[in-house]
Amino acid sequence: MINTIIFDFGDVFINLDKSATPKAFKQLDVDYTGQKETLLNNKYEIGLCTTETLITTYQQWYPHLSKKQFIDCWNAILLDFPSYRLDFLKKIISLKKYRLILLSNTNDLHIDWIKNHITFYEEFKASFDVFYLSQEIHFRKPNADIFEFVLKENQLIPDQTLFIDDTSANTQTAKSLGIHVWNNNPKTEDIINLFTSKADLF
Repeated sequence: MINTIIFDFGDVFINLDKSATPKAFKQLDVDYTGQKETLLNNKYEIGLCTTETLITTYQQWYPHLSKKQFIDCWNAILLDFPSYRLDFLKKIISLKKYRLILLSNTNDLHIDWIKNHITFYEEFKASFDVFYLSQEIHFRKPNADIFEFVLKENQLIPDQTLFIDDTSANTQTAKSLGIHVWNNNPKTEDIINLFTSKADLF
């Protein structure tokens, strides 16, 4: 019996275009997915690098890149957050059956954009019992330590926990720890169909 649901954020609640950021950088002759860039990006995502350091380091590598260009490219991945998904979250809360946790790989620039563009972000955040952002807890998916941290911090039983994420590497790690998973496909599935898509767990 599931009593805790752990949700990813991107492509579960907020829509993403994961190809947009590398495309935008490529148009500016910036290699966003190179080895050194990826190492820096991941460091930023777990809060071990400030936004200022991130941007200035990219500008050292790519002197033609302005701060505004960098931020625009970095945030190009972010799209809309349909309010009906917040309504669905409220319906889950009204059931009073589940502990709700958000577990997201994210960073300051993305959260700043979301705060400025999603009017109900604070209401969304307050809907969760616990709200974990990788930049704040210094762990990131798909590493096992982030799931072990959440399980321990919240005294969760894996077999009574469901984790929802659109990235298979993330759900595979969670599954290896005994957590139930839904690797949702954002192109064909929507979080509002949770109780039909995973009816066998509820």
